[in-house]
Amino acid sequence: MSIVTPGQSEAANRTAHGVMSYEDFLVAPHENQHVEWVDGKVVPMAPISNEHTDITGFLLTILRVFSEAHNVGRVLYEPFQMKTDPNLPGRSPDLLVLKTENFSRLKKNHLIGPADLVVEVISPGSRSRDRGEKYYEYEQGGVPEYWLIDPERKQAEFYARGSDNFYHAIPPTSDGIFQSAVLPNLWIKVDWLWNRPNQLDVLRAWKIV
Repeated sequence: MSIVTPGQSEAANRTAHGVMSYEDFLVAPHENQHVEWVDGKVVPMAPISNEHTDITGFLLTILRVFSEAHNVGRVLYEPFQMKTDPNLPGRSPDLLVLKTENFSRLKKNHLIGPADLVVEVISPGSRSRDRGEKYYEYEQGGVPEYWLIDPERKQAEFYARGSDNFYHAIPPTSDGIFQSAVLPNLWIKVDWLWNRPNQLDVLRAWKIV
């Protein structure tokens, strides 16, 4: 039996013993906001590089404009929380896209259920987690499309969840263009991730401006 000392909340007592409910995690102050919730524990994420920041910022900008132009939904970003299933961890993807028809999943400070598109940009300390744990969690939790971007190796992988509930790789075309399976009008040149053209040039290529 846990003992709550005078002036100490039950949530704080649980935290002191290394276990925290997801509900408590969502409202608790964290010194490092770059954290996730796994099996009742607060797990800090690996530090990120300049390249990670630049790629994430580039995608955030163009995906937000795309979403507004096509009335797709909302683009959210880390440290916003996503819990795809009651039995799975609470994760904080680098980027996520939630389509308008799924807005009922969106709460004040977290998403209950899967986003429609999740993007993880790999850091040196997150490679095994992004390729392993998160890959299978997002697959099991029903995330329809998962982008896995590795700046260090200049490698981008795109996965769509099939009718068998497993992820299947979506290869870019021979000229390096990837077409999203979830957002019909969305395509990117994979080289954009490494070269990051002027964002207006991207919007002109999409015929948005």
